[in-house]
Formats: sequence, C-alpha cells, structure tokens
Amino acid sequence: MAIVTLTTDFGTADWFVGSMKGVIYGIQPDVNIVDITHEVPPGDIRTAAFLLMADYKCYPRLTVHCAVVDPGVGSDRPAIAVRTTDYHFVGPDNGVLSWALAREKVLEIRQLTNQDVFRQPVSPTFHGRDIFAPVAARLTQGVLLDWIGPEVSDYQELEWPVAELRGETLTGQILHVDRFGNCVTNIDAEALGALSGKELTVALPGGQTCPLKKFYKEVEAGQPLALIGSTGFLEIAINTGHAAKQFNLQVGTPLEVR
Repeated sequence: MAIVTLTTDFGTADWFVGSMKGVIYGIQPDVNIVDITHEVPPGDIRTAAFLLMADYKCYPRLTVHCAVVDPGVGSDRPAIAVRTTDYHFVGPDNGVLSWALAREKVLEIRQLTNQDVFRQPVSPTFHGRDIFAPVAARLTQGVLLDWIGPEVSDYQELEWPVAELRGETLTGQILHVDRFGNCVTNIDAEALGALSGKELTVALPGGQTCPLKKFYKEVEAGQPLALIGSTGFLEIAINTGHAAKQFNLQVGTPLEVR
C-alpha cells in the first residue's frame, strides 16, 4: 500500500488536516496516510524541518512525505516536489524540506505549476488542501514529475547550525524541545568523537552541568544528564523531570561540551 506522511502546523481542532486527507483519499483510495505531527508551532518552519528530518527515514521506499508549514501561502513563494533515491517530498519551497533533503541524494526537483493536478478552485490560503495534497496523492500513483511542472536546479535551504570545536570545548545549541522537556542539540555522536577518551560534561548558560551518560537511569530520579538520543543528537534531560523548564532552556540556547 502507498504511504503519504503529513507534517503540518494545523493542529487537530479544525478541519484542515481532515480536508487534506479527504483530497488524498479521493484521488488515491488505496493509500495509508500517516501523521508525523500536526503540532508544529504555527509558522515554525525550523521546527517542522527538524521533525521531518528526525522521522522520514523510518518509512519504506517510495513513501511520499508532505510537509506544510507555510507562512508564505498565497505569495509568490514556489511550491515543489522532490524525488530522491528513496522518497518523494512535497511542500512549499521555504526550507521546510531542506534538512531532510540534505541527507538524501536528490534526483529531481520540480515546481508545482500544472493547474490540472490541483484541486479547483485553489484557495490562496489553503495550498495544503488544494495543491500539496493532490500532488502527494498523484505521486503515489506513479505520476511523472515532468507532468507536475518545470524542473529547477535547487531548493531553499535552512542554515544548519554547525557545532564548533575550539580546543577542548565543543560549542552547540538547542534545536528542539520535546514533550518530555528533553532538549535536542545540534551536536551529534560524530562531533562528540573529537572529544573521545575524556570524561565529558555539558555546561549550560545558568551554570548547571550535566554528565554524559548512555541512558536516563544512569542517574537518580530528578538528576540531570546528557545523552545521545534516538535522533542521533546529544540531548539534555532530567531523569523523570523536565529539563527545559528546570534549566530555562529553549530553542537557540547555547551550550558547551567539555
């Protein structure tokens, strides 16, 4: 069965997500629609890009990933479909797809311009329903991208905040705070390898420190720690606690590994 994933900032209180699913099913009834998340903060392209990047590889080849966090909807910002070695991606060309695409071999990028593919009439405020959903559905049917629109050479990229190694200190920042209060950073296991062979500690701006461990129960309940989480990135956590609240951490907060 074909798979389409959805990543949006629409929430679940309104009709938006249901409308997208209805359009997809109307074109391709034999499809499995998977919600990655609809709880991206409104207009937060960076968070959506991170969540899509963290999740998209869990799906089988030929999955169509549709991400719609689109504060520029109705403007002249392009809409794109991208074919990689293993997947298709559909969404606004505002960077929301870029962190996932950076991990893929991109084979083809197309602007979405063919009105015959879209749901009509196209609302200037709801491209998720009228453009991205029908394109995603068509891609599960094996529609060739050249029917969707002209080929382009590039897509808009969000800048990735690279961790910096200065002497014996690795400097990074928080990229995401999950619902448990764990703070995911931009420091991956490879970057930590530059400091291997040492007993490492993470230093936070408020003077707090967190020892580097492998799992939560290596420290007592209520105690802080840092560990490589399921995304492959270093996380700041508190065993059975909420690190973001306790340490006043948020996206963009700097930290150091020493």
